[in-house]
Amino acid sequence: MNSPVHPGTGDLPDGRTLSDVHDQTPQAAVEISAAPQPRPQSLLFAFFGSYVLEEGLGPVYSGSIIDVLARAGVGEHAVRSTLTRMVNRGLLRRQRQGRRMHFGLTAQTEQILWDGKRRLWQTGAVNEDWDGTWTLLGFSLPESWQRQRHDLRSRLTWSGFGALYSGLWIAPGDTDASSLVAELGLTAHVKIFHATADDATDIGLMIRDTWDLGGVGARYADFDERWSAWPENGSGDALGARLRLISEWLDIIRTDPRLPARHLPPDWPARPAQETFHRIARQTETPARRMAAELLALSAQ
Repeated sequence: MNSPVHPGTGDLPDGRTLSDVHDQTPQAAVEISAAPQPRPQSLLFAFFGSYVLEEGLGPVYSGSIIDVLARAGVGEHAVRSTLTRMVNRGLLRRQRQGRRMHFGLTAQTEQILWDGKRRLWQTGAVNEDWDGTWTLLGFSLPESWQRQRHDLRSRLTWSGFGALYSGLWIAPGDTDASSLVAELGLTAHVKIFHATADDATDIGLMIRDTWDLGGVGARYADFDERWSAWPENGSGDALGARLRLISEWLDIIRTDPRLPARHLPPDWPARPAQETFHRIARQTETPARRMAAELLALSAQ
């Protein structure tokens, strides 16, 4: 999703609000109990991207959102507080219809979600077609611009850049960094180049020095180990599992610079992890969509 830094809450309330139609404890939270609890905002992005954006739905009743996220193990208080924060950050728009509060997508969030869908379903986690080029971005910001510096670094990380030096960042391939720099209003403070490495440059060493390969690989391996246990017969809570699956996978690939496969270990764990992601996505797609439609319709009545 177009560079979002997801400021998660990390809190998991004790109480859980479920739809009267689905009053049993969500099985997704039980069957994948070893998984880290996804941040409510990440789950909300997964929900809106999967069941609101493509369907062209208008603002959604807050009760429907609460019921849907309950399937992923998130309590009502966490959902409501996260919705409020997202409204305050311009990520959602809030409107009252009678006695009910509804939440809709802003133009910024639609862009975030469309970009996220491309990353999820089209780009892929393994970069097999690198053409040998690099994008280099240098910047120098006033010392007092701490927020702008943080925003720029976060956006660069999302776009696959790594810090070669403190003010010089690098990404594989021809990366469009000018648009993200312009969105932040930092064009005058940034210089962008496209180049190839000299033969004397040890690209493998540069990659190991610039990016945390061990950390990225460990996240893929952990994801694959936990989700491989998801039952082949598709039992359990498909909606809750799918929201958690998408949220966790997107949180992993947003920290993966998609480095050239030829410069990565042959047993790079992104490959099997990606196969696991797509397998479970296929298994849960139809039942999750049916369950989401039922919850949205019933909770909105």
